[in-house]
Amino acid sequence: MPIPSTSVVPQPERGLARAKHRAALTAIVCLAAWVPPVAGARTGQTEVLDAKALPLGDARVSTEAKRGHVFACATQFRGGGARHAGDWIQGSTWEATRKIWVQGEVLWPEARFSIEMTDTQRVLTGNALPVGHATGRFPIERSDPAFQIDRNPNPILAQTLTFALPLQPVVADQASCAPMGTSGVALNGVPIFNALDDAGRDAVAHEVQDRCHGHPQSHGIYHYHGPSDCVPGNTENNVLVGYALDGFGIYSGPDDGGREITNADLDECHGRVGRVMWNGQLATMYHYVMTREYPYTLGCFRGTPVSGRFQGARGAAGPNGDARPARRLRQSGPPP
Repeated sequence: MPIPSTSVVPQPERGLARAKHRAALTAIVCLAAWVPPVAGARTGQTEVLDAKALPLGDARVSTEAKRGHVFACATQFRGGGARHAGDWIQGSTWEATRKIWVQGEVLWPEARFSIEMTDTQRVLTGNALPVGHATGRFPIERSDPAFQIDRNPNPILAQTLTFALPLQPVVADQASCAPMGTSGVALNGVPIFNALDDAGRDAVAHEVQDRCHGHPQSHGIYHYHGPSDCVPGNTENNVLVGYALDGFGIYSGPDDGGREITNADLDECHGRVGRVMWNGQLATMYHYVMTREYPYTLGCFRGTPVSGRFQGARGAAGPNGDARPARRLRQSGPPP
């Protein structure tokens, strides 16, 4: 089914107000977690996700664009990630309310991130450290209960992040795979990875992250695999929370009316066409949605992803910090 091209409706007053609101977020704070409606309740015609029984995404990896799956560039997985399954995982579901977090509260005053626009590009630059929120203590310490499940040995390290995205992205003729690395960048400068861990499992469910749902990988790149309560706008209705590497926006999970968006509302790449604020104007266009349901972020790319500069303290090379080739993409990415 063809995706319509972007339709923009100028809204000067509303766009200006929203732009001023964005500017006011210079001091980003960690937002309170969104409390979902009572399990089993219905909003409109869609059943609300139950935080005590979220669908587990294990084995939902595909070799083509497929709704509710990750179309992964990787064809083999190395078997890393968490050593054991936490007791919050029960069969085909997992309980977010029981999952533990990595302990500690490490501040990053040196974190930086900026967005600059030219006539044709949106240039993202930063050091991949979280602006405005603390992280857990990594490597995970032996005294931390998380160590019994996930012995992540990696420290968080500053990177050199630069991506020049198209200001007006275009839907490609064919969807392309998501790398095992950076698929997008949140508005606080933190890279967004796909939903998979190093073993090809549901990373959000299996791996133990910190309270902001982030953790570092082998090159020290701190990242999210799913929604984070510490990303500005995450709990608001239909608000931009980041950019995918094809230039399309990533938006928050509740829609304009506060209804939780699920896979049933989205296409094979975890996106849809709808009205959003874009470049200060109300536009009807394709965009991705950050949800509590696997695959959480991007299942694949609808546009053409860009390469960029991502150089870390450990000498990582390539657009996303690793030199491994990625199938059907001139891009590569580090392991989660």
